[in-house]
Amino acid sequence: MRPHEKLDVWKKGIDFVVAVYKATESFPKDERFGLTSQLRRAAVSIPANIAERAGRKSYKEFVHFLSNSQGSASEVETELLIASRLSYVEQTNYLALRSSLDEIGRMLTGLSRHLEKKGS
Repeated sequence: MRPHEKLDVWKKGIDFVVAVYKATESFPKDERFGLTSQLRRAAVSIPANIAERAGRKSYKEFVHFLSNSQGSASEVETELLIASRLSYVEQTNYLALRSSLDEIGRMLTGLSRHLEKKGS
């Protein structure tokens, strides 16, 4: 098992990506290269950044990539809100996605703080 596969935040991130892909399947076809693509890419970026640096020795470098994941989560949050306001996502699904995203954000913050303490 690779180091990132042991992290709960990475696992939740993968589950979140799957949920985003399912939610965006019903987006209008003319959004295929717009909001659909952007939302999917930003969602994928969350666990991808975690995986990219999880196995490295440098805590500081890993914290930087966790920060990138947090930035992607903020991007997804904005794009989900836009999709909701355009009625591309049902309110219940939007709230479920936001809840999951909020949990991932808290987990990223907690892991970053833990690593910063270890690296000091």
